[in-house]
Amino acid sequence: MKIGELVCGRTTTVVAVLLVVTAVAQAGPPLICHTIKIGQAKSLPWVSHSWNLSGRETYDIKNLTRDTLELLHAKMPVLARMETLRRATLYAGKGPEVAKELLTKLHARATTGNPDALAFFDFGYLAETFKQGLGKGQPNPAAGVDGYEWVKKAIGLRGQDPEMELAAALITLKGPESQHQEHVENAIAGAKADPLLAQNLAARFMGHRDETVSQMLARSTGPGGQSK
Repeated sequence: MKIGELVCGRTTTVVAVLLVVTAVAQAGPPLICHTIKIGQAKSLPWVSHSWNLSGRETYDIKNLTRDTLELLHAKMPVLARMETLRRATLYAGKGPEVAKELLTKLHARATTGNPDALAFFDFGYLAETFKQGLGKGQPNPAAGVDGYEWVKKAIGLRGQDPEMELAAALITLKGPESQHQEHVENAIAGAKADPLLAQNLAARFMGHRDETVSQMLARSTGPGGQSK
């Protein structure tokens, strides 16, 4: 399955509706199909008005690794990093060698020198977007990589970072439930001092008409952190 074949709308078959218990199953891979609002921050070029590539792109994916690494500098906000890595995954789906190169470079950056929270985050988040976004018929360089563990390491080094907490909450929509609930609570609490994060939490989740991101995240766990 290619990137463009991902279904990001609500599942409509009777059997699927009966089996659906989370927003992920209903709407598609959240790290890919849900765009992140980044304000005026720079990211990879994007001409589409939807979550996916439009087919009108002229961007040369040979430059993807270089451009992505240049964008992921120390002052780039985490929300912009999330959207940039989402876009990078969509572009990487057009070239297996490019995908491997990008992940390899981010892994090298995360494992060279002193521990760096942003480098940990970038590698972990890209690994998870690759696992959700690269088609089943394609080689996936992130296979076997636990990106969530890297994101948790980043949060541990970074300290309180509600934008990273949102990233972790999206990654853990299918569990672990208790950790997912903790990430949700931290993201929502931190949004009080982060207007752009608040905008993202108030946005409609992947096209759902009546459900915001914060509502979806809160709904995905029940009492005691158990998925509904």
